[in-house]
Parts: sequence; structure tokens; C-alpha cells
Amino acid sequence: MQSITIVLLGIVGMIIGWFFYSKFIATKIFRLDDNNVTPAHELNDGKDFVPTNKVVLWGHHFTSVAGAAPIVGPAIAVYWGWVPAVLWVVFGTILFAGVHDMGALWASARHKGKSMGALSESVIGKRTRSLFMIVIFLVLLMVNAVFGVVIANSFVDQPNAVFPAWTAIAVALIIGQLLKRNFSLIPMCVVGIIVLYASVYAGSYIPIELPETMFGLADTANWIIILFIYAAIASLLPVWMLLQPRDFINGMQLIVGLLLLYGAVFFAMPDITAPAFNSQTAESTPSIIPLLFVTIACGAVSGFHGIVASGTSSKQLNKETDARFVGYLGAVGEGSLALITIVAVSGVALAASPEEWHEVYSHLGAGSVSAFINGGANLIASGWGLPVDFSSTILATMVVLFAGTTMDSGVRLQRYIIQEWGEIYSLNALKNGAVATLLAVGTCLLLAFGAGGSSGSGGMIIWPLFGSTNQILASLTLLVISVMLIKLGRPARYTLIPMFFVLVMAFFAGIIKLKEYYLAENYLLVFLDAVVLIVSVLVMLEAWSVISRFKKGEATTG
Repeated sequence: MQSITIVLLGIVGMIIGWFFYSKFIATKIFRLDDNNVTPAHELNDGKDFVPTNKVVLWGHHFTSVAGAAPIVGPAIAVYWGWVPAVLWVVFGTILFAGVHDMGALWASARHKGKSMGALSESVIGKRTRSLFMIVIFLVLLMVNAVFGVVIANSFVDQPNAVFPAWTAIAVALIIGQLLKRNFSLIPMCVVGIIVLYASVYAGSYIPIELPETMFGLADTANWIIILFIYAAIASLLPVWMLLQPRDFINGMQLIVGLLLLYGAVFFAMPDITAPAFNSQTAESTPSIIPLLFVTIACGAVSGFHGIVASGTSSKQLNKETDARFVGYLGAVGEGSLALITIVAVSGVALAASPEEWHEVYSHLGAGSVSAFINGGANLIASGWGLPVDFSSTILATMVVLFAGTTMDSGVRLQRYIIQEWGEIYSLNALKNGAVATLLAVGTCLLLAFGAGGSSGSGGMIIWPLFGSTNQILASLTLLVISVMLIKLGRPARYTLIPMFFVLVMAFFAGIIKLKEYYLAENYLLVFLDAVVLIVSVLVMLEAWSVISRFKKGEATTG
């Protein structure tokens, strides 16, 4: 089969979802209404609550949620075959992710821009907030640990990406300073993008590598430590100084990358060499059900999106109806990235024959980001005629910038949670930004090295655990939205069915991984997995109690 068939069917499906299903959910279920004043107007402070054009806000939301996960997950899950991966990405985007993201924006906007943790207290109860915050903290912890390893591995495998990746940070810092001094945005962005791609070209000739062993640690481990030192500093800087301009640069990079990859498919029309359903999996390969649904999290449905939607995006919503454009279309954007990733790692651009493809994907976890970079680079080279080295540097830089931005935001959000715990439990030390940041970074390093040893590879070892935890968070977010709908007397099946499906798959995946971690004597991951499973059950029981009391006409504020 030609890859263009997969692309056309997938994109057409998402377009239909946008024009019809999202409109139905927005108008008939959430009933988005511009007569409702959004928190951006009601609480406008010129800093966090700021009415924002929906296109600009979509760009912020899209780049914030589209980290490396919609690349990593699909590039791993294609091992079971490209058909199940494509089906989950396309239908997950249409029926799950879009509704989840739009719903999180709507729910938060209806509650003065509250975060999902605080919102759970308003909708379900006080105990739920504490439980929700534990799951959110663990998701952020795993996101940061995973992406730290992803970037470190990319730096080792693609040393040409090191120079442009750090150049992008310098460019973002300069743009942030100029914006603060009221310089025009468009000229600066044009210059910034030119400098970024000039650095990508230069990086092809300036590989930067750390010694294989330094301070008794491997090069990957040293990169992880350097990255978290950077993330700690970045998370303490004002958002205008680095995070916002870096978001914008990454948005431009993402759009260019998608245009290059999709354009290459239409120009080259490569064949698919990966099996539709892989019947030659290794003996130790876990069952596709439920593991597929947690391996591909971002790109199908992701609890991390709810954190972003209720954490920053809802505070910038100009009109309530913009939630459809920002939330649902943001999910479609990420789904399109996951879809093109599947194509890049399934076709002749990566392996000329089925036999060669099986050599690359010898076991679950093989291929991954390196397969995306190699396959995508060859795809771009065949479609656009660009040099393979330059193309691979573009994609490696794209992966690193996405993952780096997510790390910046993730560590910052971890710090917020730790400081919030300090407020709740009157622990003054935790209220300090520097102390909270050190604790956030310290727990990330503990997980990366504690789960994977001195190599720091724990970030990838915990990928299935991150996937199941992230999906459990998505189901809990859908649960909060469902309780809101039930209280408003509206149909909740459009959120309850996705919630139930995701929760069942994630819960059983968590149980499977719990057994694996126990047999491997990795007791740190056993503990984390058990905490997530127990907390999810407690939140569900709390929600059921609230729904039961509400149906009986009793008070629901507890």
C-alpha cells in the first residue's frame, strides 16, 4: 500500500471530525455560548489572564501539548502493525482527544480558569483535589524524566542537533528581551526562523559530542544532568523571557516540519513496508490490548492536555466558542503529527523491504525516535531533494525542541504543585520557588537514574507506566467533565464512554506493568504504579458517590 492512501484517509477522517462531530459536541453538549464572560475578560490582569486571538491561542496550546510524545508513542507502537496504530490515532483524535481537550477548556472557563486539580474540588469534592494533584504530579514527573532521556539520546545519536538546539534557546532569549521593549513581532520572528535554520545547516557540519565517559558517567547520563540544570533555571525565569518566545519558535518549526513531511508523501508517494498486523513479534512482546492504548497516548488522547488546557489556555480564551477551535483543532494538529510519524517509520524511507523493516524493529521499543528521524529524513530527501544529513538535523532538532519545551513547562508546573502543597499544608519551605524547583528536578533525576541505573535510561523504561498514568489522568479529566454535564442535566455519554474505555485500558495496562516491575525487582516503579492505580480507584469512588447523591437530590459540595 502507498503511504498517501493512509495520509488521505487519516486527514479526511480528522477533517470530518472537525466539521461535524466537534460542532455537535460544542453546540449540543457543551453548549458553548459567547454570552458567557470568559475568565480572560473577567479576571484580566495583563499577565496570566489575557484575552487572546483564537489563532494565536491555538498556536500556544498546540505547541505546548505537542511535545515529543506524539512521535515517541506511535514510533514504538507501530511494532504491532501500522493498521492498529493508524486506527487508534485517527479515531482517538476524533472521538476522544478533541472532546477531552475542548471539554477541559470549557470546564475550566466555566470555573474562573481553575486548573483541573482545583476544578475537581469544585465539581466532585475536597478529597478529590488532593488525589488529583498526586496523579498530575506523577504525570509531570514521568513526562520530564522521559523527555530528558529522549533529548539526551537524540544528542548522542544526532550530535548535529546539539548546536541548533542550544542556538534556539539563545534566539528565544533575545526575542523575549526585544518583545519586552516593544519591538515588532513579525520581523523578529522572521529573523529568528532564519537564524534557527541557519544554525540547523551549520549544525550539520558542527557535531558536538560529550566524552563517552565523564565524571564516571556515560555521555547520555551527563546530558540528562545538563538538561535538568537548564530546565531548573528556565522554570524560574519569567514566562516572557524564554517560555513564550520559545513556544512561538517551536510552533514555526512544527509547521515547517509537518509541511516538509506531508509534502514529501505527496511528492514521493512511498510504499509501506511495515506489516499491517505484525505476526513476527518477539516472544516477550506484551499483548496489543491494552498496551497499544497507553503506548500511543499523545496523538490519540492525553491527560497532559488537560493540565495545559486548564492551566494556561483557559485563562487566555477570548470567547467561549473559541474552545472548539483551540481545543479540538489542537488535538487534530497533534493527531496529524502522530499520523505522519507512523508513515515515516513504516515505509521504504526507513526500510526498503519487509525484511529490513523487521531488522530495525526487532522488538518492542526498537526504532522509536531514531526510526522517525532516519525514516523522516529519507522521506524528505526523496520528496524535496534536500540532503539527508540536513533533513535528519531538521527532524532531530524538531524532536529536541518539542521535548525541551515540554520539560520547561513540566518542571514549572511541578514547581507550582509543590508550592501549592506548601500553601495547603502550611510548609513554608515548599513555598519557596528555588526549593520547590530543586525538589521537582531532584525527583525527576531520581526517577531517571533510579529506574534505569547510572545510564539514566529510566526515562524510557517507564514509558508504558507514563502512558498508563497519563491515560488515567485523561479518564479522570473526562470524569470531571461528565459530572459537570450530569449536574447540568445534559447527555454525558459522549464523555463517559471515552472515559470508561480509556480508564479500563490504562488500568489493566498498569496492572500488567505492575507485575513486570515486581518480577524485575524494580520496586520504585512498583510503588509509583501502585499509587496511581489506588488513587484512580479512589477518585472514581468519590465521583460515583457525588453522582449518586446528586441523583437523589442531595447536596454535592463536600
